[in-house]
Amino acid sequence: MRNWILPENIADLLPPEARRVETLRRASLDLIAGFGYELVQPPLIEYVDSLLTRDDAALDLKTFKLTDQLSGRQLGLRADITPQVARIDAHLLNRQGVARLCYAGPVVHTLPDGIMAAREPLQLGAEIYGYAGVAADVEIVELMGECLKLAGIAHVHLDIGHIGLFLALADAAGLQGGAREAVFRTIQQKDAATLAALLADVPADLKAGLLALPNLYGDLQVLEQAERSLPALPGVQSALRELRELSVALAARDITPNFDLAELRSGYYHTGLVFAAYAEGWPNAVARGGRYDHVGEQFGRPRPATGFSLDLKELAWRLPPAAARAAILAPSTFDLQLADAIRQLRAAGETVVVRLGEVVDPEELHANRELVLVDGQWQVRAL
Repeated sequence: MRNWILPENIADLLPPEARRVETLRRASLDLIAGFGYELVQPPLIEYVDSLLTRDDAALDLKTFKLTDQLSGRQLGLRADITPQVARIDAHLLNRQGVARLCYAGPVVHTLPDGIMAAREPLQLGAEIYGYAGVAADVEIVELMGECLKLAGIAHVHLDIGHIGLFLALADAAGLQGGAREAVFRTIQQKDAATLAALLADVPADLKAGLLALPNLYGDLQVLEQAERSLPALPGVQSALRELRELSVALAARDITPNFDLAELRSGYYHTGLVFAAYAEGWPNAVARGGRYDHVGEQFGRPRPATGFSLDLKELAWRLPPAAARAAILAPSTFDLQLADAIRQLRAAGETVVVRLGEVVDPEELHANRELVLVDGQWQVRAL
């Protein structure tokens, strides 16, 4: 095998694709900044114990690990930026009030997340720390929708769930370790037969509640059905109350979600509302998010938190090609007047490409003008 062939689900971005991604990245961050979010840039690599939260087996499996030659400790290439932002909020910023933070950067996965998914997504996200009310969740959902519109996705199918339903039922059933993980995975796969077998020894009311979750999917009436189908545990009642409150708030913004009470795919660090946005023609969710009120616990400061993330690379490839900036072609000569003219043009925002070599293709350089010497003055004229 040639040593320059890339690993599976890893790809180069050539100039046209890179322009699309970068244009979307800048526009998205500008949009998010308009909502009052501040940009942070965590490192790509850090100690594994900072990258993994609450014994999240799924995130652990997705994380590349290596040994630090300086400290001997285990390092990880981040597979998700949210735990890093939680560390920044809890350990570095340490603000008393609400913090709105955003980011855009690469993550690396040992395995792809879904069909045709890349193992090196460019993850963009926005997160709110320090506010437990549903208004924060509504803002995050609204902001996610605006970012998707920038990517040309005007119509999304929004699924909303609440991982608190599973947590309450699993805790009451005494599910732990591998058994808990197996039930969690089977519910999100909506495999009723396997789920029934896994729950054979669980008390009847709790078994019925866990078996009901994969079938609780649809409009607002699903919440009424859940009220009748699920045991009246405090955690279940609290989760359904939050879902109803969110549905009212979203309706006021003309957002009508579907409810999928088996929507658990956001990961173990989520503690409450979870949501996923789907669009026609996309095999995977185009954005995901939810509430993770304990994510800062390992950093000594558990704060209410909610946010969303998406992969800019995945969204950008369907956008129209981003036009390269039209350039001015300049001759290669050691002329002080020419050098000054080039500096002035670049300062004014123009792209000036100096001709190198004898063979120059203006189209490859995106040049539609050139600098020429006319009556002792360097002037720009059309090619």
